[in-house]
Amino acid sequence: MSKLKIGIAGAGIGGLAAAIALREMGQDVVVFEHTKQFLRVGADINLTPNAVRALDGLGADVAAAVRRTAARPTHRISRTWDNGEETSRLEMGDTAEQKYGAPQLTIHRADLLAALAAAFPAERVLFGKHVEHIQAEEQGATVSFDDGSSHKLDLLVGADGIHSAVRSAMFGQERPRFTGVVAYRAVVPAESLAGVPNLQAFTKWWGPTPESQIVTFPLNAGKDIFIFATTAQESWHLESWTTQGSVQELRDSYAGFHPDARVLLDACDEVLKTALYERDPLPAWASGHLVVLGDAAHPMMPFMAQGAGMAIEDGVVLARVLRGVTQSGGIPAALRRFEELRIERTSKIQLGSRGNNWLREGGNADWVYGYDAWKVA
Repeated sequence: MSKLKIGIAGAGIGGLAAAIALREMGQDVVVFEHTKQFLRVGADINLTPNAVRALDGLGADVAAAVRRTAARPTHRISRTWDNGEETSRLEMGDTAEQKYGAPQLTIHRADLLAALAAAFPAERVLFGKHVEHIQAEEQGATVSFDDGSSHKLDLLVGADGIHSAVRSAMFGQERPRFTGVVAYRAVVPAESLAGVPNLQAFTKWWGPTPESQIVTFPLNAGKDIFIFATTAQESWHLESWTTQGSVQELRDSYAGFHPDARVLLDACDEVLKTALYERDPLPAWASGHLVVLGDAAHPMMPFMAQGAGMAIEDGVVLARVLRGVTQSGGIPAALRRFEELRIERTSKIQLGSRGNNWLREGGNADWVYGYDAWKVA
């Protein structure tokens, strides 16, 4: 049986998830990555049950690898910033696994990427490929790179992030919008926080404004605690996951928070700082034989912890709608089905993340956590 020749721009979480799933569906897949190698950079990631279930479908090796280094939060807890009142508590761990078919896992982005990369043939990931030009054609697309090489494809998938070249080729150049919010990230050994309650839970401290919050959760099988804090700050526009921030500025920004939250910040020796950007939901993700997914399609605020999860779901559903498609002429219809299955869900989560009110006072998490990307298409 003939195969589609599919190129994926971007060897990130969504790109590799799509690559693995598409290959399992019998397609001929190559991934183009602009960096020279996989690097251990980026944030730590909260994989809620919907994301873990999607990952589990990529194979036993992926499932085992993500569990090897991840932590498994016991609960999802909401607390009020000033008086510490607990406003909602969801049992996760075994309870979530029984209810949704998968647990919640918290993991470093690099460990997740390593698990995905190990499940895809290394020779099919081409590094140092910076997209220079994309030519849309009637039955495919040709992508050219700054090293002089080019590839003719039946389908080009843009999994190349918020500054996506594929998105620009489809819809024109535009810049993502600075949200006026910055994020701080730090990792603290759990043993240095003895006596602090709920260390092994995912805890969100809701601040006095929608932009202000502190989130903590365990990492490295619970040996470390990850701290992710956001606050409004129009003066900082640097979008980087490796820029050092000021620990004192971090502490000063949350000086009015409850002592249980401040003790976490007092334990920080160093912190990274980045500006947060987003875009509005797109009405379409595909054009001819080009399509986008993940942050290229729906970059969102981190307040629902669904950025990585949505990218993984995208990759799985894209592969499923292309299952059995062996001629390039069948691609546009498959992509229309992909849009039908994904845009409404991701747009709702994109806007919900911007509003930052989900599960503040409790509520139903099933519509997010109960989604099964392997069954919708």
